[in-house]
Amino acid sequence: MHRKVTDTTEAVDAFMAALAHPCKAEVEVLRGIVTGVDSGIAEGIKWNAPSWRLGEYFATTHLRARQGIGVILHLGAKTRAPDQRPAIDDPDDLLEWLGPDRARVAFIDMDELRRRQPAFEAVLRQWIRLL
Repeated sequence: MHRKVTDTTEAVDAFMAALAHPCKAEVEVLRGIVTGVDSGIAEGIKWNAPSWRLGEYFATTHLRARQGIGVILHLGAKTRAPDQRPAIDDPDDLLEWLGPDRARVAFIDMDELRRRQPAFEAVLRQWIRLL
């Protein structure tokens, strides 16, 4: 299914080598966090940003935030919006719902990313069960 050159870790490595972004270090940490949640998660470049997939892409780095770094969680490349947003246990209020099929998680800096990592991992585990 994913046979494009951009659907590889090597493509993400090359993208990151050329990336000039104030939160580049946070993006590298995000890569490790997301791929560490499930051994089947692969990375690639989708929508001109590091993204992750299990079959279909489900998360994309949000590099255009004015401050900090974020991840857009979605239910695949093809819109298949449910009637209502899925039930995700999110006691730390990480998710900012953008629609019934997508949400944003944002971190101001590395300290917040590290502090909220366990909650982010818990949200990711729930999200990938929806795929």
